[in-house]
Amino acid sequence: MATSKRNAGKAKRRDIDVDEPENKYTKGETHLEQLAENWLLKEKPDSEAQYSLWMTIVTVIAFAVRFYKIWYPKEVVFDEVHFGKFASYYLERTFFFDVHPPFAKMMIAFVGWLVGYDGSFKFENIGMSYETHPAPYLAYRSFNAILGTLTVPIMFNTLKEMNFKAITCAFGALLVAVDNAHVIETRLILLDAILLIAVAASVYCYVRFYKEQLKKPFSLKWYIWLYLTGLSLSFVISTKYIGVMTYAAIGIAVVVNLWQLLDIRSNLTIPQFMRHVSRRLNGLILIPFVVYLFWFYVHFAVLNTSGPGDGFMSAEFQETLSDSPATINSREVNYFDIITMKHSDTEAYLHSHLANYPMRYEDGRISSQGQQVTGYTHEDINNEWEIIPTKELPERLGQPVLLDDVVRLRHVSTNTWLLAHDVASPLYPTNEEITTVSEEVANGDEYQKTLFSFQPIKKNDGGHILKSQTVSFRIFHVDTSVAIWTHNDEYLPEWGFEQQEVNGNKKLTDPENNWIIANITNLDESRMNYVPKVVKKLPFFKKWIELQKSMFEQNNKLSSEHPFASQPQAWPGSLSGVSFWTKDSERRQIFFTGNIVGFWFEMISLSIYLGIIVTDLVTRQRSYYALNKLTREKLYGPLAYLFIGWACHYFPFFLMARQKFLHHYLPAHLIAAMFTAALWETIFSDCNSISTEKDEELPGAVFERDAKVKTKILTAFLLNISVCLVLFFIYFSPLVYGDEISPEEVVSRQWFDIKLNFAK
Repeated sequence: MATSKRNAGKAKRRDIDVDEPENKYTKGETHLEQLAENWLLKEKPDSEAQYSLWMTIVTVIAFAVRFYKIWYPKEVVFDEVHFGKFASYYLERTFFFDVHPPFAKMMIAFVGWLVGYDGSFKFENIGMSYETHPAPYLAYRSFNAILGTLTVPIMFNTLKEMNFKAITCAFGALLVAVDNAHVIETRLILLDAILLIAVAASVYCYVRFYKEQLKKPFSLKWYIWLYLTGLSLSFVISTKYIGVMTYAAIGIAVVVNLWQLLDIRSNLTIPQFMRHVSRRLNGLILIPFVVYLFWFYVHFAVLNTSGPGDGFMSAEFQETLSDSPATINSREVNYFDIITMKHSDTEAYLHSHLANYPMRYEDGRISSQGQQVTGYTHEDINNEWEIIPTKELPERLGQPVLLDDVVRLRHVSTNTWLLAHDVASPLYPTNEEITTVSEEVANGDEYQKTLFSFQPIKKNDGGHILKSQTVSFRIFHVDTSVAIWTHNDEYLPEWGFEQQEVNGNKKLTDPENNWIIANITNLDESRMNYVPKVVKKLPFFKKWIELQKSMFEQNNKLSSEHPFASQPQAWPGSLSGVSFWTKDSERRQIFFTGNIVGFWFEMISLSIYLGIIVTDLVTRQRSYYALNKLTREKLYGPLAYLFIGWACHYFPFFLMARQKFLHHYLPAHLIAAMFTAALWETIFSDCNSISTEKDEELPGAVFERDAKVKTKILTAFLLNISVCLVLFFIYFSPLVYGDEISPEEVVSRQWFDIKLNFAK
């Protein structure tokens, strides 16, 4: 039987469409023909009508659960505050900064442009009403819901192309269609709907490309699927940088395929093999990189006015942006200007007043008893400071202050001078106390301790003119090398009027050290007049490289603690989640967690697969061949491809120091869903080796080409699991759609480490 099938295979196709030298392998079946038998010659296990029916059913389910009550809540939910805001900045052409690449954010903004939105609402806070702040939130959410729905048939067809049964394809797609986390993430104004469909498309397109390569390499279809794979990969990495994991997954498959082609049994000469390599490099790396750059080119072209992202970029970069309404009032800062300085993180002004630190703090430590310097969030005359040049350069009247210039700061209302010294601050004993001293002291022995500089955030910005409102800087103390910092996580006691503590932070590059000049209070009429900014040009690649560096730097700094952050070991079991939205007055909430039935079933399946592989490898070492050849081809072919894809999207998170959340697991979960369905069809097949014919490649191995699926058992098994999936989704659906439930019902849904609101 096997021999007749092989002869049929040779009659149906030839893998290599180039002239090949005669060698000992050309007379028999080529290596690629052997690889193609399972992928190409095997008939689909079900009819097209069955596939169409099951795909329609699971797609309709995915559509229904994503669009159900998509208008609710009519408020900003979770990270809609970021991505709704970014869309508005695009529509206003205002420069902003984000750690993610621009593609997905531009797609959301494009939807806003299509419906005629002007970007006036900035999605400032979770819970802000869309009724009182009109925004096309339904269009934004619907766009993502459509993408989330379309991801499901892509998964279905991926399994179909791998020759799995229709019920198997439907089950793999259902694991995502009714997963609570996927539904929540793809019906809100977030980036993951775009990310997930791009990941699914990458996996699907590479399967199609691989099959075309087994049929006829370098054909038109071969090139189409190669470049579609590359385009899908470019969409992934142009959405989020974790797209590099998708590149790793596809990259491993490409390397394995090239290793197969390098085999002499493939009848490829070295020039022919190098042709395969060069085409893959072009289609999977070069062209996707060009597409990736294209989105940044559009990003720079659209965002051509100053905005909230200016502070992350160099002064040279900022000079390429024209004035926006927010920056028209920006002015150059001169010596002897009287200014107010605002902390970028807490929006508190640098402030001082006629009150001193107490002799002893609450913990018994002794202070300098100097005049208090605090952070104050209201406008006040005590926020005003005069920029004074050093003794060495006294004649600077009317000259601009440059970044990195050494200056002194005089507190206007008390005529005292800002000073930092090696005395512990009130609330942070490891940080320095900031105070002010009289003019006599400041010009005497303590002179060096009154020297500060407006240190640029970007090292290469030194020497650029300091400007109000648009230029961020650190107030650097020259003598002790600390940066002035304030915080609002804990306030000073009554003796400090419960204002914010200001101290000297030894962590100089901490982004919480950043300040801006809020106002110049003594401007004369000539300086008040608005002079249009002269916009300069900068080469694209110079702008792109600078933005890339800033994005990676800021991404690496996302390491602070978050109440809903979780570690990767908790993700496969969906042991925790994230509170997306609450409505206290109505006791409603949206809580992000996975379909625990599906998550655990996938985890069990991944473990079983590893057990099967280890057992197979060990037993074959002892010349015991338990599995037939077709089963092993599935285990080490399609299943291995999906398993490696899951691993590439999961294990790298263990190496990351940044904040991590459950939603980071969704690409891995998507691939694990397809893997799980494929594994159980393989398990419910006739896997045993029952033929007596020996494998030509491995003496002693036996194989059987027909591994019939036990359809009735498989169908019953998958339908039972599907019922459990749907029931769990329904049970937890109040947390998906923000429905009102009683405290008892809330408590009953607090599984594992899930902590819900309104449990009392």
